[in-house]
Amino acid sequence: MTDTPHLVRGVDHVAYPTLDPAATVAFYRDTLGFPVVHSICAAGWGPADHPDFIHFFFDIGNDDRLAFFYYFGYEPPRHGVKGDVYARFEDDVPDFFVMSRHLAIHVDSEAHLLEYRRRLDASRWPVELQVQHETIESIYTHDPNGYMVEITRALRPVTPQEDLDANLTIDALLDVLGDGEPSMAALLARKSELIVQRAADWTAAPAR
Repeated sequence: MTDTPHLVRGVDHVAYPTLDPAATVAFYRDTLGFPVVHSICAAGWGPADHPDFIHFFFDIGNDDRLAFFYYFGYEPPRHGVKGDVYARFEDDVPDFFVMSRHLAIHVDSEAHLLEYRRRLDASRWPVELQVQHETIESIYTHDPNGYMVEITRALRPVTPQEDLDANLTIDALLDVLGDGEPSMAALLARKSELIVQRAADWTAAPAR
């Protein structure tokens, strides 16, 4: 039992890979009503064999989010299906797909983040990565069970413009998924078209 102070403030996000982003959006956004609040388009990220991907987030209340990764061009193994889409995976599943599943918990400040880095680095589970994303700074390690754990702090608030961008990104993704070979380039091109199509509505909207 430790007497060190408890600094975390709950779940920032839980993340999973998705093989069917259209159904994922239909379930969480359109059926359950969880709004899309953030998205990251990652092209050329990581090692040369890492596919482009989109990382998108749903608001599930209390500043908590549920996140998914969709990897362009990735086709998982098709053996051993037992009703669960992930039951088919064996040792040939790439690391990026496994590591996308993680728990992220948030803290209030850089000082608190660094305090957790100090604790982890002094333990058997030192920090493996510290990185600043678009709106957060995070440290990562694996727990004793092999699960990835992220501790994160906000660098700044997410703006309404970024919420709008996230929804444009998801709409563009849903449009290109039916084209046979969706790609990051196709998504960005479609997103540009949607911006042009919707620009008149944005400029005509009354000021708040």
